[in-house]
Amino acid sequence: MRPVVCMITAPMASSADGDDILRRIESAARAGVHLIQIRQPQIHTLALTRLVERACRTVAGSPARVLVNDRMDVALAAGAHGVHLRGDSIGAPRVRSLAPAGFIVGRSVHGKDEALAVERDGGLDYLLFGTVFASRSKPEIVPAGVDRLAAVCAAVALPVLAIGGLSAASVQSVAGAGAAGFAAIGLFNSGPIGRLPAVVADVTAAFDSPAGLS
Repeated sequence: MRPVVCMITAPMASSADGDDILRRIESAARAGVHLIQIRQPQIHTLALTRLVERACRTVAGSPARVLVNDRMDVALAAGAHGVHLRGDSIGAPRVRSLAPAGFIVGRSVHGKDEALAVERDGGLDYLLFGTVFASRSKPEIVPAGVDRLAAVCAAVALPVLAIGGLSAASVQSVAGAGAAGFAAIGLFNSGPIGRLPAVVADVTAAFDSPAGLS
C-alpha cells in the first residue's frame, strides 16, 4: 500500500524564510508528497494568506494539495485545497458547511475515544494521530507509541496518518500498525532542499516494504 505523505512546514524565523519554504514545497510536490500543511501560527493573517496563495501556485500541476493548519478563514481566502483542524478547533461539520466541493478536512486526535467521537460527527477526510515517537518539535510530549496508534487505526474507518519522530526506520512499524500514511516536520525540513526527493523516496519505500506490513 502506498502511503499518504504529508509535509508540515517548519516555523519561519523571519519573513525571508518564506522563499525557502516555497522552494521546499515545490521540491516536495515534485517528489510525490500528497499533502502540504502550512503551519505558521506565529505570522499575522495577511502574511499567512499570501504564503498560502504562493504555495498553491507552486504546487499547481502536481497532485499535491495545500492545507492550512487551523485557519479556515485563511484557507478559504487563499484558495487552499483544505484545512487541518487541531483538537480544539471548530467541528468538521461546521467547516464542511462553509467549504467548497472537494475541500479536504483533517483533524488531529490523541486517542481512540476522541477519534471515534470526531468520526461520528462526520465531515472529515482523515485523522492525524500522535505524537507516536519522541519528536524534536515537541520534546515535552510523552510519545503515545505504536500500540495506541494501532488501536486508533483499528477503531475508525477514516484513514489515519501518524506523526511524531518519523524516520525511514520508524515508518515500518507505523505501516504495521495500520496507518494509511504519515506526516512530519523535521523529516522534510532539515537538510538541503536538494536531498528532499531522496528523503521522500526512502521513507516511502520503507513504508511499502514487507517489513513495514508484517
